[in-house]
Amino acid sequence: MGKRYVIVTGGVLSGIGKGIFSASVARLMKEAGFDVNVLKIDPYLNVDAGTMNPNQHGEVFVTNDGYEADLDLGHYERFLGVDMTRKNNMTAGQVYLSVIEREREGKYLGSTVQMVPHVTEEIKRRIEELEGELLVIEIGGTVGDIEGQIFLEAIRELALEKGRNRFFFVHVTYVPYLRTTNEFKTKPTQQSVQLLMRSGITPDMIVVRSEKEMDAVSLKKVALFGGVDLDSVVNLPDTDNVYQIPEILHSLGVHRKIGEKLGLSVNESFNWVYPKSFKKRNVALVGKYLGTDDAYKSILESIFLLGYEKPRVIDADMLEDLEKGEVAEVLKEFDGIIVAPGFGKRGIEGKIKAIEYARENGVPLLGICLGMQLMIIEFARNVMGYEGANSTEFDPGTPYPVIDMMEEQKKIMKLGGTMRLGAQEMEIFPGTKLYRIYGGKAKAFERHRHRYEVNVEKFPEMFKEPDQEGYRLIISAKSKFVEAVELDDHPFFIGVQFHPEYRSKVGDVHPLFKAFMEAIG
Repeated sequence: MGKRYVIVTGGVLSGIGKGIFSASVARLMKEAGFDVNVLKIDPYLNVDAGTMNPNQHGEVFVTNDGYEADLDLGHYERFLGVDMTRKNNMTAGQVYLSVIEREREGKYLGSTVQMVPHVTEEIKRRIEELEGELLVIEIGGTVGDIEGQIFLEAIRELALEKGRNRFFFVHVTYVPYLRTTNEFKTKPTQQSVQLLMRSGITPDMIVVRSEKEMDAVSLKKVALFGGVDLDSVVNLPDTDNVYQIPEILHSLGVHRKIGEKLGLSVNESFNWVYPKSFKKRNVALVGKYLGTDDAYKSILESIFLLGYEKPRVIDADMLEDLEKGEVAEVLKEFDGIIVAPGFGKRGIEGKIKAIEYARENGVPLLGICLGMQLMIIEFARNVMGYEGANSTEFDPGTPYPVIDMMEEQKKIMKLGGTMRLGAQEMEIFPGTKLYRIYGGKAKAFERHRHRYEVNVEKFPEMFKEPDQEGYRLIISAKSKFVEAVELDDHPFFIGVQFHPEYRSKVGDVHPLFKAFMEAIG
């Protein structure tokens, strides 16, 4: 039948939920019976999201093939229930780099290399590489952004070449509510649609985000000035549970509207099961990126998707300045603690204090990536008596480098400073809690994003086998490096070098989070 395209653009404000909407539409059309694929276009000049500050941009999501992506790919995976790859994210940096490299290689046969046609052709080429009969393409940022214009032009050209009847354009915008006059103000949305039309794109549907449900008069005004039928204006007020969005879109018949425009026969069956009620458990997520709720998005969603209220982020920096008793006062209200991943020295000592509290007081604790490494450091200092034990990442001169850049790692990576990225196989050892959590599976693939490793070769005395006596850490999973550690006389004290949160999906949350919440009770 030839590919069909749903193009999602944004207006007025960034961060209003285009990613959630795109993921919801993708799931909706998957349920309607189509082979759906998704693409997030990020107009920024970064080649990927790997160097971006989580306080500003949210978490970096890592795919199985080792790509560091925008957090929207996490939404796509959780909603669609499939694994994304590097092909599901396109950045302006990638596009321009590719064009420049091709020009240096003489691939343009002496032509003057220009935005049109050379950059637009590269964008279209990358879009066409994606498999699937229906592509949902989200263009990041807002209409009117300078860096996004070339992508809108490429999409306009593609629609002209492939046929406008194979494209469905959705413009997601925001309508503010002015409390002083008690009315919704649609003017920013009107102007946003006009900007989109000047780019040669006319929307088929306008999705209006708002603080609360809009009145009929305001919606009619959006339809009139947006040039669409009233039933093609969809109002999505704020919600505490984003997983109900596919259900809302289905009830509004969005799948039928898309199918009708694209000449597709849609299936009305809809099997979308998500948590609708939430148990209250006090879980602390000890981290240092507090600038946005999105910094630890996949971890928070993993707990939420199990039917529990999201953990509360506790400032690791704040804990650093507290004495042991004061740390206990802060953390005593929590039933469980997750020690978050991260990079850099800031907040490290606060996280170590949280680990010490959980270990000594029998509080369920899950350490992820850096969190596991800090569990090793805490144990070395406070149980083994290795004063000054640390990671060489934070203290190159530490007398006890229990976490280090391993020589074996350097050989594998070929570049000492390069991270381990993406899914890698590990062996899980029988007799451990982790082995039981994985349902008796001896092997698993998990995603990584880190540089330093546990220095077990130099400090073997810190560890023991599952059936050995003594108060020592148990290595419960290993690849060429230590992948997980645990304590056997603790309700739940497990650290993992990998990122289980990247694998959580709607209806299929990673078993580590299930076991952690079960340990809390």
